[in-house]
Amino acid sequence: MALNAFTNIFRIAELRNRLAYTLVLLVVYRIGIFINTPGVDRAAMNAFMDAQKQSGGLVSLFNLFSGGALEQMSIFGLGIMPYVSSSIIMQLVAVVVPSLERLQKEGAAGRQKINQYTRYGSIVLSIIQGIGISRWLVSLGRSDAAQGGFNQIVVPDGGAWFTFITVVSLTAGTAFIMWLGERITERGIGNGISLIIFAGIVARMMPSAKTLFDMTAQGAIELAYVVALAVFMLLVVAVVVYVEKGMRRIPVQYAKRMAGRQMFAGQATYFPMKVNSAGVIPPIFAGALLSFPATLGTWFPFLNAFRQGLESNPWFYNGLFVLLNIFFTYFYTALTFRPDDVADNIKKQGGYIPGIRPGRQTADFIERVLNRITFGGGVYLAAVCVIPSVVSNIMGVRFQFGGTALLIVVGVALDTVQQIEGHLISRNYEGFAGPRGPRIRGRVRVAA
Repeated sequence: MALNAFTNIFRIAELRNRLAYTLVLLVVYRIGIFINTPGVDRAAMNAFMDAQKQSGGLVSLFNLFSGGALEQMSIFGLGIMPYVSSSIIMQLVAVVVPSLERLQKEGAAGRQKINQYTRYGSIVLSIIQGIGISRWLVSLGRSDAAQGGFNQIVVPDGGAWFTFITVVSLTAGTAFIMWLGERITERGIGNGISLIIFAGIVARMMPSAKTLFDMTAQGAIELAYVVALAVFMLLVVAVVVYVEKGMRRIPVQYAKRMAGRQMFAGQATYFPMKVNSAGVIPPIFAGALLSFPATLGTWFPFLNAFRQGLESNPWFYNGLFVLLNIFFTYFYTALTFRPDDVADNIKKQGGYIPGIRPGRQTADFIERVLNRITFGGGVYLAAVCVIPSVVSNIMGVRFQFGGTALLIVVGVALDTVQQIEGHLISRNYEGFAGPRGPRIRGRVRVAA
């Protein structure tokens, strides 16, 4: 069935053109990764990033999401993260600013206005981060204490002109990536912003896999470990797919209604609640929060003790990460999902949950269900995200297949396959699950 679906993709001219358009723009993005920012010594920058890979931290996390652009100090060094950060900020601000909340409820026109504000916020964040990165680059190699003994100068001439050129280059690079993402969303397949992050992460996973196989060939790791690791990775992917598609269905009954002189019978449906409604936001927040002490501890002495505790005790780090992950899962879900609004909408449409009175009791019931599945979602996110650290400690090698990167890769793949299946079914072709199989459900997107 799946083979027939893949064959049918190339029989539909529009779908074939959309896929080709998406691939071409992703290739353009990957080519831009290797365009260097003026004034940066790439060899010295690569040496610094090689040292950072062993210790992890915020720099390595940022390099992963930029698809290796930070390691090359490319014009795409900021990646799409300013846009993602701006989008998250807009979601949070819309909860407390009534005017933005009204815009969200105005349909396509309101969403277009919010997207415009998101783009402006992305440019502002790019400028701020560009200034910070330019001054950080100038400090590399000039302050041994601040960089753990690294003594190669990355920027030979670090004056005001370098700062200006770096800010302009990085901001323009982020704006161009935003444009690529919007074009992919409009004329390609899938969510463009998500696919750009997906492409960057997948590109970084390939060198890690090659390193693992090289160590196996050299006898540093036994072949049995690699086989067991491969089976374990497939199992983790299966679990992530299963949970990302999982949902709690709350039954909703609609009363009989009159339309003119005709009586329509009541309908029974359900309200879906995803197990992981927060997406990948909680691990991103938790990882960034724990990475700040490791990255800034050398500049701020009061963070040194905490940084040393995190670096010397991985179990303490993982335990703290799990707690922060569950906290941010509840926090973000509470900001983006409102049981009162859901209960009010069900009541306005003449519906009710069997055995539950409309209004306040319905909202309380939805909130109880939400709290239970949110705890399960938070534990699931934490478990998936600590897999790289646990495997690295057991095998003694740095393992990157897992965590936030795996969640993004699987989620974006589900979204893209869902859109392709929609095109196939709308033209009377079989989907990936066959003519009688279930529809593929993607995850909730966290960035426009």
